Amino acid sequence: MDNPAPVEQSAETPLRVPRHVAIIMDGNGRWAQERGLPRFSGHKAGVEAVRAVVEQCVKLNIEVLTLFAFSSENWRRPPKEVKLLMDLFMLTLNREIKRLKRNNVRLRIIGDHSGFSSRLQVKIREAEEMTEACTGLTLQIAANYGGRWDLTQAARKIAQLAVNGDIEPESITEEMLSSQISTAGLPDPDLFIRTGGEKRLSNFLLWQSAYAELYLTEVLWPDFSASVFSQALQDYAGRQRRFGRTTEQIIQQQANVPGNE
Repeated sequence: MDNPAPVEQSAETPLRVPRHVAIIMDGNGRWAQERGLPRFSGHKAGVEAVRAVVEQCVKLNIEVLTLFAFSSENWRRPPKEVKLLMDLFMLTLNREIKRLKRNNVRLRIIGDHSGFSSRLQVKIREAEEMTEACTGLTLQIAANYGGRWDLTQAARKIAQLAVNGDIEPESITEEMLSSQISTAGLPDPDLFIRTGGEKRLSNFLLWQSAYAELYLTEVLWPDFSASVFSQALQDYAGRQRRFGRTTEQIIQQQANVPGNE
């Protein structure tokens, strides 16, 4: 991902790219099993797919990429696999952080950090601090994350404000709740991708994805190349986002945009 070249408009470059892409990276274990490899080999191969997608987002000036790396439910996996995943997380942070900074990528780790070892928590803080001044792509890694956890912790913060007398319950709004969730200050996902063929949200960005366009693919995450990502972006570019309005209203709105006469 060093020094990515400027993107050129082509048949494979969508005219309209999302501001925020969220991805459930599913299928690492199945990818490995299909090849007679241990499941962990699939997770290692998945890191290469992450690099390819991050590079593509940088080239296309996408503002935010959020990747679901480890859910709060994943602790239920075999202890050996969980340990290997935590080790891979640490190793990847060590290897990738300087590269991210060189490419002006800001890293954020969202989720409940208290579940991690103190050593990993320190590394997370160091990685975030090292890239906090970067102004390009914001790369969010959701680790020990769950959408219900996110809403619960936001509700607790707002409840404490009410207990302290700082707000009245009647003044609580959607915007106030959005300001307390883990992705506060960033646009909501426009495009929500899930690899691996499953058709569920799996407790990922539940509040934030209310109006996201869904793209479900059978491709397993380690095989999710830049070209497959481009297909998802092309599909997104061809959709009409109505946000409750009619198609006729959208057409009229687009006709009123300067330069569309």
